[in-house]
Amino acid sequence: MCLLTASSVAISDPWRRFSSHHICFPLPRCYLSSSTLWQSKQVYCTKERRNTSTKSAKKFRELRDVIAEKDYPHIMWWKEKMQICMKTSSLQLVKRLVYYNLLGLDENLKNGSLKEGTLNCEILKFKSRFPREVLLCRVGDFYEAIGFDACILVEYAGLNPCGGLRSDSIPKAGCPVVNLRQTLDDLTRNGFSVCIVEEVQGPTQARSRKSRFISGHAHPGSPYVFGLIEDERELEFPEAMPVVGVSRSAKGYCMVSVLETMKTFSLDDGLTEEALVTKLRTCHYHHLFLHKSLKNNSSGTSSWREFGEGGLLWAECNGRHFEWLEGDMFDEILFRVKELYGLDDKVTFRNVTVASENRPHPLHLGTASQIGAIQTEGIPFLLKILLPSNCTGLPAMYVRDLLLNPPAYAIASTIQDICKLMSNVSCTIPEFTCFTPSKLVKLLELRETNHVEFCKIKSVLNEILQLYGSSELNEILRLLIDPTWVATGLKIDFDTLVKECERISCRIGEIISLDDEVNQKASYNVNVPSEFFEEMESSWKGRVKRIHLTEAYEEVDKAAEALSLAVTEDFLPVVLRIRATTASFGGPRGEISYAREHKAVWFKGKRFAPAVWAGTPGEEEIKQLRPSMDSRGRKVGEEWFTTVKVEDALTRYHEAGANAKTLVLELLRGLSAELQAKVNVLVFASMLLIIAKALFAHVSEGRRRKWVFPTLINSFGSQETGQTNGYHGMQITGLLPYWFDAAEGSGVRNTIDMKSMFLLTGPNGGGKSSLLRSICAAALFGICGFMVPAESAIIPQFDSIMLHMKSYDSPADRKSSFQIEMSELRSIIVGATSRSLVLVDEICRGTETAKGTCIAASIVETLDSIGCLGIVSTHLHDIFKLPLTTRNTVFKAMGSEYVDGQTKPTWKLIDGICRESLAFETARNEGVPEEIIQRAEELYISMHTTNMNSHLIDSKGSHKICNLPTPVQKPSNLSSIESTDQTNKLLKEVESAVSMICQRRLIELCKMRMTSEVLIRCVVIAPRQQPPPSAIGASSVYVILRPDNRLYVGETDDLEGRIRAHRSKQGMENSSFLYFLVPGKSVACQLETLLINQLPKHRFQLVNIADGKHRNFGTCDILNRNCKLT
Repeated sequence: MCLLTASSVAISDPWRRFSSHHICFPLPRCYLSSSTLWQSKQVYCTKERRNTSTKSAKKFRELRDVIAEKDYPHIMWWKEKMQICMKTSSLQLVKRLVYYNLLGLDENLKNGSLKEGTLNCEILKFKSRFPREVLLCRVGDFYEAIGFDACILVEYAGLNPCGGLRSDSIPKAGCPVVNLRQTLDDLTRNGFSVCIVEEVQGPTQARSRKSRFISGHAHPGSPYVFGLIEDERELEFPEAMPVVGVSRSAKGYCMVSVLETMKTFSLDDGLTEEALVTKLRTCHYHHLFLHKSLKNNSSGTSSWREFGEGGLLWAECNGRHFEWLEGDMFDEILFRVKELYGLDDKVTFRNVTVASENRPHPLHLGTASQIGAIQTEGIPFLLKILLPSNCTGLPAMYVRDLLLNPPAYAIASTIQDICKLMSNVSCTIPEFTCFTPSKLVKLLELRETNHVEFCKIKSVLNEILQLYGSSELNEILRLLIDPTWVATGLKIDFDTLVKECERISCRIGEIISLDDEVNQKASYNVNVPSEFFEEMESSWKGRVKRIHLTEAYEEVDKAAEALSLAVTEDFLPVVLRIRATTASFGGPRGEISYAREHKAVWFKGKRFAPAVWAGTPGEEEIKQLRPSMDSRGRKVGEEWFTTVKVEDALTRYHEAGANAKTLVLELLRGLSAELQAKVNVLVFASMLLIIAKALFAHVSEGRRRKWVFPTLINSFGSQETGQTNGYHGMQITGLLPYWFDAAEGSGVRNTIDMKSMFLLTGPNGGGKSSLLRSICAAALFGICGFMVPAESAIIPQFDSIMLHMKSYDSPADRKSSFQIEMSELRSIIVGATSRSLVLVDEICRGTETAKGTCIAASIVETLDSIGCLGIVSTHLHDIFKLPLTTRNTVFKAMGSEYVDGQTKPTWKLIDGICRESLAFETARNEGVPEEIIQRAEELYISMHTTNMNSHLIDSKGSHKICNLPTPVQKPSNLSSIESTDQTNKLLKEVESAVSMICQRRLIELCKMRMTSEVLIRCVVIAPRQQPPPSAIGASSVYVILRPDNRLYVGETDDLEGRIRAHRSKQGMENSSFLYFLVPGKSVACQLETLLINQLPKHRFQLVNIADGKHRNFGTCDILNRNCKLT
């Protein structure tokens, strides 16, 4: 057998890295057999501890030196975690640890015994099941951790050690029950998984230990949900974090992602190195496993750090924690996931991989960073441009994932068709309730779905049905089926979705109590503090319909009446007697009070006993009073009193309440079990609404920015039909940089007619980089089905879009900026086809000019021979002196003009070559000292004897001066909210009156001007609905139907924002709106005043009558400006 010293053992694999955010996981099955250290079944270890001379201590040490083989790697893992602790308090605890058991407990210390029957022994048994998870054990009102786990709590959760820093006791820390969520968030945020052990609640026999059980786990991306069913709140659920595995095959790189929460996996095969790194950079994964096939790069060596292929992936993984795998990648990953999360071997995972045939390649990391698909400093963030500011969370994540992984042509066309329909919708639209699919699956699986979450699920289903029931939205719902299939991997047809949503919604409505039930109020009695009944019954009343638990509800009502009667008979006479006493300060005091800590209603008083018993009212009741006792039989205090009758009534009430609560939770758990069988439909419906909300938000923002829908061309045909439309090229008219807002001002627009490669030149600050970014973004938006910032566009379905901008050096990888650039260009050239869009900015800028020019020329020739579309921009003007063998490459330039003795850029794309760099002007504008610039100009003149004024040479060799003008650049409603007949009737009356008042006046004025009549079309916005995109930017007049049936009249150019503002006020959340669009703000202002003045004459009550004093406010642009609306 091998003798090892714990302090000297190190993991032999040089690729392992550990840091404060490392994630815990067991070693692979193949790891133990691969090392000579594990030839025996046990490992003998010695450890550093203080010397002791007692025989018992020596015997103890000999017994504990034998460590089971299965525990040793976990103990060493915890030791490495302890070595990176930095806080003083945690370092003090680390000194008291030993490394021969999974808890790190020294049995020589106080409370360190691991004997059978002790709490430590029980914790050790739980720890052995999940050896790399922090274990929190419920002990009374605290969750305690000992040994290694206590050090982690102190280091990462900011908790203080229990008992201070005494050196004679074991490390221990804990948190109160009320702070559990915060502690779990702190631990999972730092990458730790947590196992939570709960006590079995209820009475126990004297001197017996409470039973305990593992109630659940908290992992990064998967929170602890035990007990949520009893809460009346919504749980914040983070983005699910997968376990990721990466391998290499003949097709390229392969990435396997496994989501334990969803029980799903997906495989992305044939990835380029850059696409893989992008996925790793944007994926917040829980664990990372690398297959040993990655160690063999294209040169056939096993050195992963060599230059060339694999270097970018190494740089990405080098700073993260990962583990090597051997054998079959897929089988190993699934085995690890089951081992990590403690899953049974019978658990299966569903494949959600969607075939990637004819789908564009995922974006490279450089492309995603340089156009802002990944948030990058100094680059406009695409999500903030594609979506309005109030669209965040799940819809924004969907759009981000779509940009990083563009869809196939069929899906992109479908998304565009959906957006076009959304753009023309005139009816109201749902709020689109967003429910995290992983949260939905976990809550149903663990039977922890509470009343709030069921109501939210019902809202999701009802909004699906609202889309189905609307003539304008029905087709949108039908088209959303395919994008949802791609996002979820679930294939559910349209009719099945609608039928299942109807059934599930009805089933939830049968069980769950909605807002329309009036028989769910807490019990009440004037003599019992109201907060007592509210707090006792709020944990279960209002969750399910009373009809299902009639007997239990009635028993609670009877028990509450009995308690109220007992309190009235036993306590009230005493209180009345005290109130009748008019003694000065120091006299009797007494009242009926709620003892919240003891969940009881008792009499609280002092000095109320009479000095002489004279048979007066209240004396008999005073004699019945006795001191109140807590649950352990201890006297509560000197001021608290009760009676036998009251205590019996309290016991009966609590038992009835506990029974009712148990039955309510059973109903909720039963409903969760029913819905789990329909979980695929629920996940599909939830994702469909997320996509719908994202696309509606994009259309709203696109309309506001005055973007257009491009014409998508499947120029490469279908492999099934073999047909193409014969067009190869991209045309964009009036292209605007995507970060410019056309609604706020005008920028310089360019027209792009690209049928081959462009070789682009232009001065510094001339707009080359902006043009490349704009073209890249427009092409990406187009192939994703989104609107583009242009006046019109024809965009082909590219198989890849690749943009290379500036490069930086990477000292950690020992690579210069030119090496990084060459590495990126290599991957671009290897991945480019005739169906690609390649954009390279200022090629070969980081090396010697002559050789860099030749490399650039050779790359241009290569791209030209490939036949892809794209642009290569450069300042290497000597490239035009080389004998280029290009056939299709066109020379383009960014224009400039000579104004007032200075050359200035026009930011316009023109034909030809621009040799003017404007380097001196740029340096001067950026504040470089004038003497430096003057000296540079002298050196430049001395180096060039010929006149080098700015000129343009077209592709045929003729000379011309660029004289372009200088632009000015500036920067069937089935919703869950049921309206009453009275509300509907009032809405119809308001609509009729509004139409009559406004239409009549508009007709009269139009006749005076002899203009075409303007029709009033009123639209009702019910609760939990919002206006359609067609209302964005238009002037409108609106009427609010308040809960008190009074009206508010207003006008706005931002209807959506105004509705949101009104509904944010207390009591206005479920208000209904009626609006109609008008031609211009002046008309809106006049009609607003007209309605305020006229509606009261139709017997409507208004809250803003005072606004009607401005009777002649505003003028109408389409009517006679002298007409007054009175």
